[in-house]
Amino acid sequence: MTSKISDIQRFSASNAQTEQYFLPEEKRLKGNPLQSLTNHYSSPCGQFHAGVWQSAGGKWNVNYTEHEFCDILEGSSIICDSEGNSLTVEAGDKFVIPAGFTGTWEVVEHCRKIYVIFEQS
Repeated sequence: MTSKISDIQRFSASNAQTEQYFLPEEKRLKGNPLQSLTNHYSSPCGQFHAGVWQSAGGKWNVNYTEHEFCDILEGSSIICDSEGNSLTVEAGDKFVIPAGFTGTWEVVEHCRKIYVIFEQS
């Protein structure tokens, strides 16, 4: 498959729709944060995705089946693993969460990030 310049997906020129949602009650630990997701790109095989996610304050359980690169654009969050170890991330931080990570994500200050996800088969 050959790609052309017209196949490049620029987030700023995207016409992707933004989806707003609340997490299922069984995942929520604190609050009921409104979240939004704008998926700007999905690969033809459906294993690779990139876009922008944001959330109001709250805390919920996470269980990553995918590998995710994150670039925090705004706000701050606390990510905790299942053993209680924590990492505070804020605007300017870039990191990868590997598949198999379980724990919690807590948005302390409205958080906005670019995500790049790879889902293994």
